[in-house]
Amino acid sequence: MQQDIKKMMTDYKEENRALSSNHSQKFEKLLMQKMHREKPKKKHYTWLSIAASVVLLISLAIKFYPTHNITPNLTGTEIESAQKEISLGSISPEFNTIETYYTNSINLTISELEITENNKEVLEGYLNKIAELTQEYKSLTKELNTKGVNDATIDALMSNLQLRLQLLQRLKKQLKQLNNLNTKQHETQVL
Repeated sequence: MQQDIKKMMTDYKEENRALSSNHSQKFEKLLMQKMHREKPKKKHYTWLSIAASVVLLISLAIKFYPTHNITPNLTGTEIESAQKEISLGSISPEFNTIETYYTNSINLTISELEITENNKEVLEGYLNKIAELTQEYKSLTKELNTKGVNDATIDALMSNLQLRLQLLQRLKKQLKQLNNLNTKQHETQVL
């Protein structure tokens, strides 16, 4: 089956085919048709480019829109007094840690309290006392701003925070005892 290509090529004779008389004319006509064929029109998506521009503008507006709080129109003295506002936490990092600990503990304890018909009166009494202590804390903070930082005011502020937390812990303990008492009474009634 295998044959040498050189031998095959030496034995090969090209057949003479005669081209038709109008062959060149047909070729030129076909060539002209293919070259000068109308190109398909590109579809223009103007609405898509407009939508893309709008999306770009909106995203840039969102990116560069100021997010900081804009201060209301304050006079110069009001701005100075707002900047000089002193609280227990602004005196030192240690006081800030103490104030944050107590306020978070107080808020957590208040959020954990359950209000029921049985404990409503006790709860209201304690919460009223805590509200008074909160008002006292605010007045002590004002005193700190007017009289300046002194040991007596700082001690009073810290004692106020401690007292509020102790009251809440005592309230929690008393509510637990009241709940246990109610549970025992309910069990004895069922028996």
